[in-house]
Amino acid sequence: MYIDPDHLSNYVTRFVNILVDYSPKLISAFLILFIGLYAIRLTNRAIRKIMVKRNLDPTLTKFLADILLWALRILLFVSFISKLGIETSSFVTILGAMGLAVGLSLQGSLSNFAGGMLIIVFKPFKVGDTIEAQGVIATVLEIQIFVTKMLTGNNQTVFVPNGALSNGTIINYSMQGERRADLTFAVSYDSDIKKAKEVLLEVLNNNPKVLTKPAPEVFVKNLTASSVEFAVRPWAKNANYGSVFSDTLENCKTALDEAGIAIQPFTLQK
Repeated sequence: MYIDPDHLSNYVTRFVNILVDYSPKLISAFLILFIGLYAIRLTNRAIRKIMVKRNLDPTLTKFLADILLWALRILLFVSFISKLGIETSSFVTILGAMGLAVGLSLQGSLSNFAGGMLIIVFKPFKVGDTIEAQGVIATVLEIQIFVTKMLTGNNQTVFVPNGALSNGTIINYSMQGERRADLTFAVSYDSDIKKAKEVLLEVLNNNPKVLTKPAPEVFVKNLTASSVEFAVRPWAKNANYGSVFSDTLENCKTALDEAGIAIQPFTLQK
């Protein structure tokens, strides 16, 4: 195959001329890219430090920093291709159409995303709290953007979608720091009511894990067809609630037996 040296020389000359003419744009575009990436990295670090100093929630800090990082990267990319001389209007149109299509296909995920934002901002619970929601009682391990990760009492990890979580009822057992156990004991009508009340109250007062403020309560709750029902209500720190609940059941049963007070053959939890 024969190549004309004159034609080849002309092509090389034209390529060199185009490269020389285009090199200022190319150099300036890459300068903008590298300087922009470095500036974005510094800005992101500074924003994170400011939010940490202001004691913002760690989940909110990470989320806002990530949103800012990607927003600045997109702006930098648009500036980069614009400096190269590429028309950006069509690119922005395509990007918008893609965003709309993705949004329509991920409506459930966007609902969870919005729910995660509501949880992070309004803080109905935080990491470490024990909550009851969506039929689950568990301790919160991590609040993610789309789901909340929790650990149940029997060591099962549960992921609850933030959309359902933010729109449903949430019972936070840890927010107040103290919790009351509501128990009901039923005794026979033949029993001495005053004595039964004294025995039950003594059990609560002898338990060091039962708080004195608020004071524990024992009172007649109801008179049924077959028994006298006593409400037994000890207060405890959240960490001691489980042991106070079980100890109260066991110790009250033992104390009533020793006092000769007949218990009806059932104990109700209200």
